[in-house]
Amino acid sequence: MELSAINARAYLLITSARVVPVKSAITYSAEVSAAIAVGGPIVALESTIISHGLPHPSNLAVAIECEEIIRGVGAVPATIALLDGVIHVGLESSHLEAIANRKDILKASIRDLAIVLAQGTSAATTVAATAHIAAIAGIRVFATGGLGGVHRGANESFDESADLTALSGLDMTVVCAGVKSILDVHATLERLETLAISLVGYQTHRFPGFYLTDSGFDLEHRVDSADEIAAIIKARTLIGTQFKSLIVANPVKKEMAKARHDQILATGLAKAAHDGIDGKAVTPYLLEHFHSTSHGESLAINTEIIKANCALAAEIALALQ
Repeated sequence: MELSAINARAYLLITSARVVPVKSAITYSAEVSAAIAVGGPIVALESTIISHGLPHPSNLAVAIECEEIIRGVGAVPATIALLDGVIHVGLESSHLEAIANRKDILKASIRDLAIVLAQGTSAATTVAATAHIAAIAGIRVFATGGLGGVHRGANESFDESADLTALSGLDMTVVCAGVKSILDVHATLERLETLAISLVGYQTHRFPGFYLTDSGFDLEHRVDSADEIAAIIKARTLIGTQFKSLIVANPVKKEMAKARHDQILATGLAKAAHDGIDGKAVTPYLLEHFHSTSHGESLAINTEIIKANCALAAEIALALQ
């Protein structure tokens, strides 16, 4: 491989025996580059929801609409993905179409990033990988659907999302609808506390459960405006806790009936066990089960979740200005 090609994919610089991410090595869209140049408000977006979370062809339509919602509030969307060995912060139209339509798009968490880059392949980024890259790029606000967490039966399988450990070491504010309801919510909340990841409910004292407005657990802290959240973000820098993420739990407005939700989840878990699904394949498998079994209801709720979170994240990014 030519030295120039190696340099083009080199995202680490050895300095004083430390490995430091090189921000300038990332490829930025024209829109994101312009926003960075003037210090404008930017919202990071993950790409696995496009490639693995939503069915075709609605995945592309939702991705485009989410970006437009952020622009409508006055911020700039920065969807993050890796295409043919290049990391992109902000996707042009052709890039969005590739993530939505190509069959060779992998699902990359942080541990996969260097492998994807070195092999010149393509991948959508999970919450963990997106937050990691966004932090390198200097983006501090991130909108997603539901956070990953501790899986059911993790006391035996040790199955816990890399989202949690990633957010325990990044300066990032993540707007989400709680953790995905297919997870062990109580265990996830305990892990968030152990990892010192800050958590506030947006206009609620109850922790949301993705498809459900209330997962059944209380929240200690509540905020009612983007300005309050921005004040917390600034206070985190003053007190030196900004290297642990802040989660803003924004409940979905129109939830799925709990009995229906629980029944679909139970059948999905049983089916996944029967089919031998485990690891990072579990989440997309169960989400697809929800989509098909609920006859589109969960897809509609999922879409409203990400759209609402994009709007709130954009308001927070603006308030930070």
